Amino acid sequence: MAELIQKNDIQVAPSLVRFIEEAALPGTGVAPMTFWAGFSELVNEEGSENRALLEKRDAIQSKIDLWHIEHRDSPHDHEAYCAFLREIGYLVPEGPAFEIDTANVDDEIARVPGPQLVVPITNARYALNAANARWGSLYDGFYGTDAMGSAPPKGGYDQGRGARVVARARVFLDEAFPIVKTSHADARRYYIHNGALLIDDQPLIAPEKFIGYTGHPKAPERIVLRNNGLHVELVFDRTHPIGSRDQAGLADVQLESAVSAIMDCEDSVACVDAEDKIVAYENWLGLMRGDLQDSFEKGGAQVTRALNPDRTYIGPEGGKITLKGRALMLVRNVGHLMRNPAIRDRNGDEVFEGLMDAMITTLIALHDLKRDGGNSLTGSVYVVKPKMHGPEEVAFADRTYGRIEEILGLPKNTVKLGIMDEERRTSVNLKECIRAAKSRVAFINTGFLDRTGDEIHTSMEAGAFSRKDFIKRKTWIGAYENQNVDIGLECGLSGRAQIGKGMWAMPDLMAAMLEQKIEHPKSGANCAWVPSPTAATLHALHYHRVNVFDVQAKLKAGGRRAYVDTVLNIPLAEYQKWTDAQKQREVENNAQGILGYVVRWVDQGVGCSKVPDMNDVGLMEDRATCRISAQHIANWLHHGVVDAQQVMQAMRKMAQVVDGQNADDPLYQPMAPGYDGIAFQAACDLVLKGRTQPSGYTEPVLHARRLELKGANAS
Repeated sequence: MAELIQKNDIQVAPSLVRFIEEAALPGTGVAPMTFWAGFSELVNEEGSENRALLEKRDAIQSKIDLWHIEHRDSPHDHEAYCAFLREIGYLVPEGPAFEIDTANVDDEIARVPGPQLVVPITNARYALNAANARWGSLYDGFYGTDAMGSAPPKGGYDQGRGARVVARARVFLDEAFPIVKTSHADARRYYIHNGALLIDDQPLIAPEKFIGYTGHPKAPERIVLRNNGLHVELVFDRTHPIGSRDQAGLADVQLESAVSAIMDCEDSVACVDAEDKIVAYENWLGLMRGDLQDSFEKGGAQVTRALNPDRTYIGPEGGKITLKGRALMLVRNVGHLMRNPAIRDRNGDEVFEGLMDAMITTLIALHDLKRDGGNSLTGSVYVVKPKMHGPEEVAFADRTYGRIEEILGLPKNTVKLGIMDEERRTSVNLKECIRAAKSRVAFINTGFLDRTGDEIHTSMEAGAFSRKDFIKRKTWIGAYENQNVDIGLECGLSGRAQIGKGMWAMPDLMAAMLEQKIEHPKSGANCAWVPSPTAATLHALHYHRVNVFDVQAKLKAGGRRAYVDTVLNIPLAEYQKWTDAQKQREVENNAQGILGYVVRWVDQGVGCSKVPDMNDVGLMEDRATCRISAQHIANWLHHGVVDAQQVMQAMRKMAQVVDGQNADDPLYQPMAPGYDGIAFQAACDLVLKGRTQPSGYTEPVLHARRLELKGANAS
């Protein structure tokens, strides 16, 4: 790395200085001297509190470890355990009732339930795809996936499958937009008369669901409808291959799909130094300015992708109606743990990366705030903050963004905060976490993946955990998911903020997603994560079937409240009568997931991968899934369910499997037969040293090994 440049009381990588001064700052109205002076104070003054919070994490974990060790030979005493957690400050007293007062929240967050995408910000093409996934073709979603029960055929267009797609889409239209005395399946003509939509001379049962159209009212080109806050666009074109065979000329049904999208600087990326961070920040800058583009080859042709424009229509009574063409974008900063060599503080220590992300991503968002019709129409910046442990850490984040607002000249609480409920100390103190940022909270969610990793690490000394598939069948997970919704509603999030649910991790299994993921809106969650734009379009069907605000109102009126005591039920294996084959399969399945993810993370800098499991089902792997698998093996190793020799045999065996799965990748470096590469060593570190990693996180090992490889390649 080039010699760092002194800026006030911090030292900064030259490339990052150039990016900030030549790209990020111009157009914001913030002078370089103001920025660097404020950034320097933030890094040096807030860094000490950040460090103290991490030390408190370690101190609490040490006390919990010791308690479990001292009580290991006795039956678990739940009451004594909870009393102990209160005594050490892990469980804090719950204060009086309150409601958040977050202001200037965009409709996509507060009033429009729908799917939410999470995408690595370092990949411009993926980021653009996610932003443009506000609208998606239902025809394509049905035809190109297994959503109707079978995989799409290879080769050219299958007219029989296409006919089934059209019929299935008509079923959806009848459910969401029923017509008086007839069906969309029989419709031959859609037209506008005296401000009303008529289908074969019949109106909609709920005529107010007609929002607008384009073209001539007697033969519209597009008709837009609205149900449960989500829009649907009917596209008519009798010259189109589909429309030409349709009796009404209906060529496509476009669904408003990914209402919001999280541009991720955290778990789905591999950013370990200044150069990596600049790629992330450059793409965020392009999104906030609205000029991000990416060119690539597809089907033998050069394609350039850019942000989609808004959509305009003629209203029922005339006049212009505009609908957003892009998802509302949030940015996920990193948590409080990691440091980055791109900046050093006055003591020469690497800066806490969370402070770095907070300052620079907020600065970049000024470009959006200074233009019309951009990302936020209410003048807000949306930051998702992960991996916070309890109310003190949320309060620290709240103060940090407050200081940044002062430095950048922004109104107080411009930055809205998303609290990820994925660490157990946050789950059991969720109400107080929300209170700590009650004027800034715009988002809470459950994340089963990281939450399970933290569950295992927090209770590492309590005993051996169940197999992974059985952990999520235990009582704690249902209580955790319910409590998140219950407390969110108690704290007034309905109609003001998002209550979210986690990722569908199997992007190729859309039929299963359609069957199962409807449980998320049924639970009262007004957004849930999906792995692709197509999945967003299909998941949008659930929000047409379920009125989330009705569900929330019933839950709130019923006064349901999941209990913290149930959340604290540790999912240990009560009967450890596993066969050798069961233990081997569990360890190998974990090892395959770890290796398939880590080898691309370390060797290629890919932070999110689709990794086939033992049954060749492609699973979306990121650091959260890696954390579960590594902590699970570490737990079994620590409690003697398996030994180190068995673990290493599984790692070597699965390395060969992963090598085979990546044989067609020209950039892939095989791990076998030497098993001495940096990536393989990183995967082994995650397992063999997993018990001693802070909170069981994978970042320290992955960052160190990635930097080692980059250093070796540079020398």
